[in-house]
Amino acid sequence: MVLENLFNAAFGWAITISPLFAITFISGALTLLTTIIYKFATDQHLMKAIRDEIKALQQEMKKEKENPKRILELQKTMWQKNMESLKHNFKPMLITFLPVILVFQWMAKTFTPYGNILWSFGWLGTYFILTLLMSIVFRKLLKVY
Repeated sequence: MVLENLFNAAFGWAITISPLFAITFISGALTLLTTIIYKFATDQHLMKAIRDEIKALQQEMKKEKENPKRILELQKTMWQKNMESLKHNFKPMLITFLPVILVFQWMAKTFTPYGNILWSFGWLGTYFILTLLMSIVFRKLLKVY
């Protein structure tokens, strides 16, 4: 109840404008917050190096189409690199998990009565579409890998 009142106080003004505006604002705020947390909770130089290695492995796999044995070796290395990347992303994921879940619970109570908000999407679909787009923009602007 306390959190619900807090969220209503923080975002109630946006809902009075329109549910779509409110979800856009909330998804933007959450996406920016999580992007900043990811940027500072991970070693960005290491994450970029891993990403570059994975891209190089993908390019090499394209060249080795005719050699299934080599492709399996490359896939194994790529899998290891992906696991290393996931391991480094785990800390910021834990940091952002609880706040996002709490906001989602409030959003479900608040926006479900509005039905479809964006085209034929309810609040959750609208949130994910907007978050996906904003995440791409924020990660590029803040150089988060």
